[in-house]
Amino acid sequence: MIERNEGFANLTAGYLFPEVAKRRREYQAAHPEAKIISLGIGNTTEPLTPHIMQAMVDYAKGLGTKEGYSGYGDEQGNTVLRSKIAEKLYPGMASADEVFISDGAKCDIARIQTLFGSKTKIAVQDPAYPVYVDGSVITGAAGKNDGNGYKGVTYLPCTEENGFFPDLSKIGKDTLIYFCSPNNPTGVASTRDQLKKLVDFANDNGCIIIYDSAYYAFIRDNSIPKTIYEIEGARKCAIEINSFSKLAGFTGVRLGWSVVPADIKFADGTPVKQDWNRVATTLFNGASNIVQAGGLACLDDEGMKETKELVDYYLENARLMEKTLKGENFASRNVKVFYTGDSPYLWVKFTGWKSWDIFDLILDKCNVVTTPGSGFGPAGESYLRFSCFGHRADVEEACNRLSKLEF
Repeated sequence: MIERNEGFANLTAGYLFPEVAKRRREYQAAHPEAKIISLGIGNTTEPLTPHIMQAMVDYAKGLGTKEGYSGYGDEQGNTVLRSKIAEKLYPGMASADEVFISDGAKCDIARIQTLFGSKTKIAVQDPAYPVYVDGSVITGAAGKNDGNGYKGVTYLPCTEENGFFPDLSKIGKDTLIYFCSPNNPTGVASTRDQLKKLVDFANDNGCIIIYDSAYYAFIRDNSIPKTIYEIEGARKCAIEINSFSKLAGFTGVRLGWSVVPADIKFADGTPVKQDWNRVATTLFNGASNIVQAGGLACLDDEGMKETKELVDYYLENARLMEKTLKGENFASRNVKVFYTGDSPYLWVKFTGWKSWDIFDLILDKCNVVTTPGSGFGPAGESYLRFSCFGHRADVEEACNRLSKLEF
């Protein structure tokens, strides 16, 4: 019989977010009267904005006409959209042929691992978005878990003590480095100096950075880079993954992109872009034409105005949550809130608690769902991630309940 891919056998636990959903379902079944509010999974909640929605409606209607019908598009993405992303988001930093359109950042992060194979060494921030490690386990690059983590993964603790920026000296030469800024789950946006250290390290040690910038639109501090390509030398070592999900509420619509500069080479001199183009044309058949029309609308003047207002709405939610979590009820119990104002996530330390224990307590006492920090890696123990994605009335009610929590 055919052998199972041992990568799946090496996975040590269920994926974090389905486990959160499972516990919520079980609690709801036991307490059907409870009105549960989610501040957990980073799923957007507000309606698509009018201009962007109308662009997709018009395109969809056009498919019902001889003149407007479109079949297969280029697997790499709509040419106009690729050009618009390069022009608006990477002026002078990337060209249209280095931009590849996809069905979302998570999908790109999973597919991109096919470029590097099972012998590639991996380094990830700890805590980190689970797909970096889980995807590496499935492809065989991470190896087996010996109880202290996967053998093929170098974990880079990002803690209160180091300002949530890792010690890069732990990374070996020729390593694939997964790096997220603004970070999921800590919410920290790395500074220009920190990213320069990262880029210089990668170039000096033959590493390639997979730079997850899915939350760039939440950055309001103008001194913080919104793309890795603002950093000199990044075109030689960094692939950027990005998304319309949080920018425009496309979590269910599905549209993202990657930037693979022509300057990045494999050890044998082959451009990485060449193989990524092969992945895009062989393992993918292009994002929906309708959705790409929405992506184009996001990047015109009216669309950019709408997306900024949408993100500002969520940032106001975060400020309300920050005020509550820094209130006397929490401060008196040595709860520490880490939030910079440049992310949709608040990273909150409950000293003396296990993450799943405080998750269960808040679910039981407040009927509020969070995300346990330990699910993002060992350095996340004792933390919860609070997400600002929610209707304002729900966020206000959740804050009211949290302000009365006894623990």
